[in-house]
Amino acid sequence: KKKKMAKRGLEGNMQAQPRVFAHDAVLVSHSDTVNIPNTEDRGCCLYVGNGGNMKVTLESGNTVTFNGINSGSFLPVLAIRVWSNGTTASNILALY
Repeated sequence: KKKKMAKRGLEGNMQAQPRVFAHDAVLVSHSDTVNIPNTEDRGCCLYVGNGGNMKVTLESGNTVTFNGINSGSFLPVLAIRVWSNGTTASNILALY
């Protein structure tokens, strides 16, 4: 059985359409137990200041590791957590 992808914000009205630009940013604290602030309803895009590997939980609930991220990269994903265990990248910003 194929897992259904999360499609929050794609209901068909202008206010619910996916947002392209961030309106806020906060420094992310790596945590194996706590989600990124303000991601209860929707995940956030990530900016990586200092490259490395990054283990994240996505809005769908899946946890993946991005390996070899370059410094100064944007990850166009909807993340809700950046894990301490498995993350070597630093200076990560959550973009809302």
